Amino acid sequence: MSDSADSLREQRKRETSRALTDAARRLTTEQGFAGFTIEELCAEVGVSRRTFFNYFESKENAVFGFATIDSRQEALEEDFASQHGDLLDDFIQLTIRRFELFNPVEDAPAMFAVIEQEPRLLKAAFEQLAKNERRDMGLIVRRTGDDADAELRAEVIVHTVGALVRMSMDQLLHHQSTEPFSDLIARRLDLARSLYAPSQKDH
Repeated sequence: MSDSADSLREQRKRETSRALTDAARRLTTEQGFAGFTIEELCAEVGVSRRTFFNYFESKENAVFGFATIDSRQEALEEDFASQHGDLLDDFIQLTIRRFELFNPVEDAPAMFAVIEQEPRLLKAAFEQLAKNERRDMGLIVRRTGDDADAELRAEVIVHTVGALVRMSMDQLLHHQSTEPFSDLIARRLDLARSLYAPSQKDH
C-alpha cells in the first residue's frame, strides 16, 4: 500500500472515530447515557457493531473520545522507547507531542458538559486515565530495562508529569492562558527540578 493510500485510510479512521464520539455525546445530551444502545449509536453513524469495537472499548469511551490506540500515537511511543537521552526530558517531549496531536483543550468543554449531565461517567473517565498511566509506566520500563527500581521509577515519572500536565491544563482552561502548553509544562518542570535538586549548602 502506498503512503498516500495509507494516509487516506488513517484519515478515514479518524473521521469515523470522531463521528462516533460526536454522535455519542449528542445522544447522551438528548436521551441520557442509558437512553441509547451501542447498536443505535452505530446506526446513527452508519457503521457496524464490530466496527465500533475496532475504535472504542466501551460506550463510555466513545462518549469521552478515548479511542483505541492511534497509529500516530504508536509512532510517538516507539520513538520514545528507542531514545537514549534524559528520561524525564524525553517523556515530557512525548507528552507535549501527544498534546499537539490530540489537543484536549479543544475537546474539554464538550467533555465537561457530558460529565455535568451524567456524573456517573466520571468513574469511567478516571478508570481510563489510570489505564493510560499504567500503559506509560510499562513504556518507561520497556525503555529503561527491568532493574530493581524500574517500576517505582516509572511510577514517579508518570505521576510527576501527570501533575505538571494538570497544572498546565488548569492555566489553559480556567485562566485563559495564551502561553503554549509546551512552555507551560516546561516552566513547571524547571521549577520542580530546582525544588527537588540536592541542596548545595555545606553540611
